[in-house]
Amino acid sequence: MAKTKSVYICSECGQQYPKWAGRCNSCGAWNTLEETLIQPKSHSVVNTAGRLSVSSIASLDFEDETRYQTGMSELDRVLGGGLVKGSLVLLGGDPGIGKSTLLLQICGSLGKDKSVLYISGEESERQIKLRAQRLSVDSKGLYISSCTDCDVIIQGINEHKPDVVIIDSIQTMQLSEIQSAPGSLVQVRECTQSFMQAAKSMDISIFLVGHVNKDGGIAGPKVLEHIVDTVLYFEGDKQLSYRILRAAKNRFGSTNEIGVFEMQDKGLAEVQNPSAMLLTGRPAGVSGISVLCTIEGTRPVLAEVQALVSKTAFTSPRRMSEGFDYNRLCVLLAVLEKRTGYSFGGFDVYINVIGGLKIDEPASDLAIALALFSGLCDKPIGDDVAVFGEVGLGGEIRAVSYIRERVREAERMGFTKCIVPKASLKNLDKSEKYGISIYGASNLRQAFKVLEMLGKDKEEE
Repeated sequence: MAKTKSVYICSECGQQYPKWAGRCNSCGAWNTLEETLIQPKSHSVVNTAGRLSVSSIASLDFEDETRYQTGMSELDRVLGGGLVKGSLVLLGGDPGIGKSTLLLQICGSLGKDKSVLYISGEESERQIKLRAQRLSVDSKGLYISSCTDCDVIIQGINEHKPDVVIIDSIQTMQLSEIQSAPGSLVQVRECTQSFMQAAKSMDISIFLVGHVNKDGGIAGPKVLEHIVDTVLYFEGDKQLSYRILRAAKNRFGSTNEIGVFEMQDKGLAEVQNPSAMLLTGRPAGVSGISVLCTIEGTRPVLAEVQALVSKTAFTSPRRMSEGFDYNRLCVLLAVLEKRTGYSFGGFDVYINVIGGLKIDEPASDLAIALALFSGLCDKPIGDDVAVFGEVGLGGEIRAVSYIRERVREAERMGFTKCIVPKASLKNLDKSEKYGISIYGASNLRQAFKVLEMLGKDKEEE
């Protein structure tokens, strides 16, 4: 009989050690090594004359059912066109953000022509039924079960052979051979590996629900992201009704696409026009507010950026940023002071991107810089002005991609003026007519002059 092996595993990075230590040498975290008892499997040595099976890539054909349509176009967009057959998808998010609601809703559509098995380790079958009734999910192809034993689940999957399996959540699953609590790093990792083997060997699609920790990552193991095919994050403020779904990893599509949903009393509803949603309630004639046209995957999205610049009451002025990288904000403040002569040393600076959207595209630099300029000088930017462009350390405004799509989106949303990088104007088709005035700027000083010119024109009107 195999002996139980005791190892110490770092709860932050998953590194294993034969004995306890105060500090993990891999990630540098302190007091994160936890003792775990592992019952190794008994392996029999068998000599087989097996042969490696290889196939020519040119001879492989894709079947029509390679991707499943989930019934939610926003989710299909983030997945890269639909759920890939035989893939393992990890869906993470804060508790109560809507992960289970989203997956139970797609069961209603998938269950019409496919077999779906929904397994919950947190709810009983009656509780799942109550939630399904509230969401109006009633499908003959949907089967539910309440179980936490990973071996029993995989055996059941092998017997029933469903097309899609949903595991809610991976932190509640456990393998009996591992002597550690459910949710521990080794349990979550080994269970995920077992589900991955099941998905590939039986050619079924599996969704895993994963909770996040206080740092916003998938709870416990970062190694899960290396095991699964796709990692989705469900984001948003629970105090607000809007949710944003984005892909952190996707082997079958882009990681830049986002899906936008609205939480309603009967579940999640898709938001087909995110720009209108993000601009709802935008104040008119207020300084420090600019409208950015960003690209999320292949979709242009207009977002409202707010900057508040006020005199500081502290020895060191405060800098806060929500939805925009804090370090990038510090760089833009330094560029504004050095290249344009506007000093922010005696002012507190607060940046906020409305709607819970997190912007990491370089093309958002110009919108942030103009909002800071507007907030410092207390001069409102026109309500009909959209901006985008990357700002370099020399104060120059560099070219960005998808200029035509950005301009068209601003025009569609009723904007009449757009400030863009001068270097990007060559990418616009001059023969094409745009119902919007386009102003090019090669540096920040020119962009400020364009704002002043637009302000004077508005006063004259």
